[in-house]
Amino acid sequence: MSLQGPMIVVAEQPATDLVEALRAAGAFPIVETKWADAPTAFVAVKPVAIVLAEPGPPPSEAAGRMLCLQVATVNGPMVPVIARVERDMGAAVPIALATDANLPVERMIARLRGALRVRALHATVLRRIDSFASLGGRIVRLPVGDALEDATVLIAGRGRLYPALSVAIGERIGIVGALSVGTAAKHLDSRDIDGIVIGDGFSAPMVEAFLTLLGQDPRFRDIPVAIAADVPKELGERLPNVDHIDADPTRIVERMIPLVRLHAFEARLKRVLKSLDAEGMYDPDTGLLTRDAFWHDLGKVVEDAAERGGALCVAKFSFDAPFDRRVSVDGARLLSRLTRNIDFACLDDDGTILAAFTQTDLRNAHVVARRIASVLKHTMLAPHRELAKATANVTLASFKAGDTLDTLMLRVLGSRAVAAE
Repeated sequence: MSLQGPMIVVAEQPATDLVEALRAAGAFPIVETKWADAPTAFVAVKPVAIVLAEPGPPPSEAAGRMLCLQVATVNGPMVPVIARVERDMGAAVPIALATDANLPVERMIARLRGALRVRALHATVLRRIDSFASLGGRIVRLPVGDALEDATVLIAGRGRLYPALSVAIGERIGIVGALSVGTAAKHLDSRDIDGIVIGDGFSAPMVEAFLTLLGQDPRFRDIPVAIAADVPKELGERLPNVDHIDADPTRIVERMIPLVRLHAFEARLKRVLKSLDAEGMYDPDTGLLTRDAFWHDLGKVVEDAAERGGALCVAKFSFDAPFDRRVSVDGARLLSRLTRNIDFACLDDDGTILAAFTQTDLRNAHVVARRIASVLKHTMLAPHRELAKATANVTLASFKAGDTLDTLMLRVLGSRAVAAE
């Protein structure tokens, strides 16, 4: 990713080496400033990124708070903040993406490039939303709220650190656990993961093999990884968001939160872009069809089945206990990865999921629905207060001769179909 665009480097002492490295990497123009002048420089320069060159807290707490506020309320694409840190210290400001000051500066630049790529995606989405609205398309908005609310972190380990990590991270972010490298790899394939924490209990070859797997798959190269062991140099160069962090759960959470938030925000932007590409048919929160689009498509499919024949089944996935929105959205995203290209689904207002299986008879629909229900049970997040799995109850109905949309959905919902307004 190009480093072109105004960039602010904040340091009390001249950061000559860092600035030269940034210039050599293509950054231009670069504005150097001290902490006291950083908020003023932010307004004047309108930077694409901020680099905090010196480890440790800012000498001016007021300037640090003001800079955080300016970044959080910026009008336009997000502005990433990169902070160099010592291994046993936190970042200068809590919103900063931390990078070890003892590592080669190239690692910091690689992390900066990744953050700027997300900024460019954000700018594209904002531009596309404005263009889409001006052409009279469906209203598509970026989901509101902290992207961290949508994030899921994978915790892998089987030593004494594992329970402490689960508690410390689980208080802030949704988590899934893995007691083996193999299970961790399966979670990566089955769900959206925004961060990985590798604790103790694994041998060095096992950890290296897992990191090699991440480096070989383009889908996982940018996932932030915190590891309580040294990272081989060649893998660190290939995975810019991998950090060795001392086995302190509090420090791990502190360092991981901004990186996980950025990754979850990128995933959110990609879902919005998918919705825009489909003229607003997809829900940016879940990746499934919106309720309007689902009922519209289902009506068309029922009409086609009535005129030309063909198999059609509709399923409702409901759950034993009422879940909050976070859990319902997680289940919907899992289902979006499990449905075939010929199927479509939506998340209803009451937390149930409706899915249509086209070109599928009742026997095969039973097989598909059971597979989805099993994956939801063993993979879907559940509230911490719930000890039981999130068991999905499936109601399934197939299209019969003479059926209409109402009669078909009467067998699924137990009431007449009511399309979204």
